[in-house]
This record gives sequence, structure tokens and C-alpha cells, in this order.
Amino acid sequence: MNTYPMKLVTIVCEAYAQDTVTKLLNEVGAHGWTLFAVEGDGSQGKRPADIKEFANIQIEAVVQPEVADKLLERLANDFFPRYAMIAFESEVRVLRREKF
Repeated sequence: MNTYPMKLVTIVCEAYAQDTVTKLLNEVGAHGWTLFAVEGDGSQGKRPADIKEFANIQIEAVVQPEVADKLLERLANDFFPRYAMIAFESEVRVLRREKF
């Protein structure tokens, strides 16, 4: 079985940022993403998921390493100053690299 190295970029942000973040994913070359509601506690305080507009979301995208670099740079420069948000990347190995 052949697997291929890729990057998993995880973004946790306020739900208010959903449209702009998913637009950015398309702009930098992500071929897909997954989104789900999350809740937690951190530097911005507790973020319950009971009011959709004030909830947090998590968006994950498996991308080529160069896409991950562009995405994280744009998030840091353009989004971190405006939104409550964190982002990180992980090394992953995938089957069917043509999907990404």
C-alpha cells in the first residue's frame, strides 16, 4: 500500500469567520475541507456551542505542503488580527493523493 505525505491544517475559529475562511481555502488551492461545531475553553474564555452565531467551528483541510504554507501565512497576517482563531498543521499520509 502506497501512502503520500500531506499536511492537515486545522483551524478553530468563531463561527462568524466561516465564510471568509472557506473562501480563503479555495483561493489558496485547497480542494476540500471539513467543518464541524466545537466548544471549549481557552484564552478567549469559554465558547459554548448553544448559540450558533457565537459558537466556535473547526475546519480541517488536507493539502499539499505548499498550500499549507500559503494558508497559514494568510491566516496569520490577515485573519488573526480580526478573529478569535487558532491554526496548526500536522503531518499526515494519505491514500489517493490525487484527491488533494
